[in-house]
Amino acid sequence: MGAPHILVVDDEPDIRESVRDILEDENFSVDTAENAATARQALRDRRPDLILLDIWMPDLDGISLLKEWAEGRGLVCPVIMMSGHGTVETAVEATRLGAYDFLEKPLSLAKLLLTVQRALEADRLVQENVGLKRRAAPVIDPIGHSAVIQRLRQQVKRVAQHDTWVLISGEPGSGRETFARYLHAHSSRKDRPFIDVAVSAISKGNAALELFGSERGGVTQYGRLEQASGGTLFLDEVADMDLEAQAQLVGALDTGSFMRVGGSAPVNIDVRVIAATQRDLHKAVEAGAFREDLFYQLNVVPLVVPPLRDHREDIPELIDSAVDHLVGQEKLPYRRFSIAAQNVLRNHGWPGNVRELNNLVQRLLILGAGDEIGAADVEAAMGAAQAASGAGGVPGVSFDQPLRDARDAFEKAYLEYHFEKHGGNVSQMADEAGMERTHLYRKLRDRGIEIKDRR
Repeated sequence: MGAPHILVVDDEPDIRESVRDILEDENFSVDTAENAATARQALRDRRPDLILLDIWMPDLDGISLLKEWAEGRGLVCPVIMMSGHGTVETAVEATRLGAYDFLEKPLSLAKLLLTVQRALEADRLVQENVGLKRRAAPVIDPIGHSAVIQRLRQQVKRVAQHDTWVLISGEPGSGRETFARYLHAHSSRKDRPFIDVAVSAISKGNAALELFGSERGGVTQYGRLEQASGGTLFLDEVADMDLEAQAQLVGALDTGSFMRVGGSAPVNIDVRVIAATQRDLHKAVEAGAFREDLFYQLNVVPLVVPPLRDHREDIPELIDSAVDHLVGQEKLPYRRFSIAAQNVLRNHGWPGNVRELNNLVQRLLILGAGDEIGAADVEAAMGAAQAASGAGGVPGVSFDQPLRDARDAFEKAYLEYHFEKHGGNVSQMADEAGMERTHLYRKLRDRGIEIKDRR
């Protein structure tokens, strides 16, 4: 697997080679460039994890080059400026443009390595924080002491020691991404990026652009494969990838390289792929909706995440974890779940699995009164008809209202149910409901069901 890749830009050959030797001794991957033109080309050829950029160069000064990169698509990685004739004003300008730090020449070996390590660590934390903000639930180890969850955790730990591709299957909301992150965290790639791609959220025909990036008008856009270099690429709902993108992905995985959209030279990759699906890929292959060769490439090690109904004994622990997160991170009021309330939750069918449980806990913390949540609170939150086990009707829909209002309430309940069932996958919802996707999007929006950031 790849070490962090560093680009050193300096017009003095002795300095370039000296810095290269120092960094390679520390097991970094290093490319060098002697001027702005070669630096631009190096950036097109391969996305670096960090850039060391000299200020004074013959064709274009480092500040101007930094500004060019910052005003394009933004800095793709931390930049550390270097100069033997720097001023306070220069350092301030570089920082304003996004530079991480400023090193004076002659370079101190200890300071160089310390600054590089700090910049890489700061960037890693930034990326992790961005990922956390996109998710309602915390990124934590899989919760539960049931036999089935303990076996799966041990299995994942064993698989993590081998740099092979993995296919994770399971129902929506069961925790497939949690186990993917758990696998990454226990692998030798744990200090490199974990890049997740919600395949179902990619517009039709844009999968290649999302995965492989592009070269247009002299501007390079790095795709998710390059962003995951040295680390792990997580393809969530991989069955929703269009066939053309599947073919390109097969080629990339076979050869270890790919072409950006509009590019003219291959880009080498070193990445572990973890794919996840709620669908039966065997049937998708038989139906011609999924490539057989890609299936066998991804399915080297299959892992199955069980639905929550198969490990109900973990529900009290899952409740505690959700409450801790919501109180600590979302600043919701702390409320204790009574034994009776927990028992009601243990007897629920959980079609939306752990995601549904987390959402319900959040609802109860927001709407509850007092320090304790009782069985009646849980039943009310679930819907009286649903909690009454077979009384008929639809949760949250009263028959004591005009037909139009009842129809609207039913429609919202129906859409929310299928939204949870399919993990927010609108394409699958549309198929099951027998609706056009555009019409379904409009219905979801009209009923106040938020699509963004739902997985």
